[in-house]
Formats: sequence, structure tokens, C-alpha cells
Amino acid sequence: MFARLSLAAATLVLVSGCSTPSPVLGGKNISYGDSKAVELVTNEFGSTDLQMIAESMTRSLAQSGVLHGRPVVQVYDVKNKTSEYIDTREITTSIKTQLMKTGTARFASDNTQMQSQVDQLKLQNQSGLYKKSTVAKTGNMIAAQYRLEGSISSIVKRSSDYKDVFYKFSLQLIDVESGLAEWMDEKEIRKTTER
Repeated sequence: MFARLSLAAATLVLVSGCSTPSPVLGGKNISYGDSKAVELVTNEFGSTDLQMIAESMTRSLAQSGVLHGRPVVQVYDVKNKTSEYIDTREITTSIKTQLMKTGTARFASDNTQMQSQVDQLKLQNQSGLYKKSTVAKTGNMIAAQYRLEGSISSIVKRSSDYKDVFYKFSLQLIDVESGLAEWMDEKEIRKTTER
């Protein structure tokens, strides 16, 4: 019985020790928010816009049926035709991540990653540092069947009372061999600010 009480007391100490809140460092004006909450700080492109575009494009492409058999896709940079800085790579990274999670597609190294891939293959094959049986062979990279490319543009209108920003994000999936567009979609977003 004493052993049971000791075990219960030890468990209570461990549980209460685990419930101690972590100390908070930093200023009093900073707090965490919901990353999925609608962000309306300005009418410039923001996190909510990025999430809406990525979710809309992923859903449309996954449901199109074009990507049957998990084809290899190479993602090209989205052209930013707006007057503001937009990190378009974050949009395509979100789309790639969501498609990977659904198991719909596989992705080849994009243009910016390709040099790192080539450098790694050269290092393994030419440096003499690696055991031959573990070295990745050259000439075995998988070519992409499709390329995914697009653009984002905006139209900004101002008056003395309002500022209206209209964004249009377009994306298309091109068959590399035939050059045919196999899928296309677009997402439109309008943000209006009253002064």
C-alpha cells in the first residue's frame, strides 16, 4: 500500500510539474493570433490572400483529374505583374505542399533548386569522398511531365473616398511533351478601403 501511495504521489508531482506554464519573454504588445484568421490590416496583398489562392488552386487542380497516376510536375516562378512586392514563391510552395499532402503529384526540382541538385550529384560522383555503392548515379533524374506556371496582376483604383484593389491570380498546367495546356484556373480577389 505504501508503494501505491508513493507511486501516486510521484505521478502527482510529475503531472503538476508538467502543467507549469512556460515563461513569456518580450514585450507586452505582442501576441500570437490564429494563422487562418482573416487579415485585413491593409488592402495590399496579405496572408489571407495567399491562403485563399493556394487553397482554391490546389482544390481545382486536384479535382480536375489531370494529375492521375501522380505525375511529375515542375513548378515555374509565378510572374508578379502587380505594382507591389509579392513573394509568389510562397504561393507556389503552399500549392506544392498541399498537393504533396493529397498524394496527387510529385515535384521535380524547380529552376532555382536545379543547380543545387547538380552540385550535389557532382560532389558525390567527382569528389571521391563517398562510398561508391552509396553514390547517387547521374542520368537518373526524372523529367517532368507537366510544368505549372502562372501570373498575378492587379488593378488599383482610387478616389477621394475609396481605394479599390483587384487581384487576379492565373495558373496553368502545361504538358511538357505536347505543349498543350491541360488545366487552367484563376482566382480573383477584391479589397476596398474607405478613407
